[in-house]
Amino acid sequence: MEAGTGKKLLLIADDDVAFAIRLARAMEQRGFVCVAVHSVSDGLKNIENHTPDFAVIDLRLEDGNGLELIQKLKEKRPETRAVILTGYGNIASAVSAVKLGAFDYIAKPANADEICQVLLQERSQLGSIPENPMSADRVRWEHILRIYETCGRNVSETARRLSMHRRTLQRILAKRAPK
Repeated sequence: MEAGTGKKLLLIADDDVAFAIRLARAMEQRGFVCVAVHSVSDGLKNIENHTPDFAVIDLRLEDGNGLELIQKLKEKRPETRAVILTGYGNIASAVSAVKLGAFDYIAKPANADEICQVLLQERSQLGSIPENPMSADRVRWEHILRIYETCGRNVSETARRLSMHRRTLQRILAKRAPK
């Protein structure tokens, strides 16, 4: 199915096969025609043969970086709306992807409603940069607390997940939140 035929062709590139299949089914229920790939090489082949109207691309794929797909999409069809999916540790890379031409990025875990909303919204509806954004220290603090709560306030497990020494984490948690 070629782009521009009235169908909303969506490329989903994610190496989590189960997630890609679930997302494709959910997006088809929302009116998209979906193609799921699980590697950069398969994504590049698909873009060459059937340039999509929309794309949802994970930054980390089994054989490389999803940014390669963004670059190819923008060369082949600049108006394609590509959204990057990223985990907590990849926000800086997601921002780089937006600079390369991605429409927006979404932190994992994401659901089909969030993804659909971002794909279909107008550029003017995207959130603007706040006047007083959080400091890097505050973002780090929020991330640590989120993991701490996810781990049931278990310091040892939180430290393990953050690849941090337990005593270092205890010192961080004993301080007041940065502004």
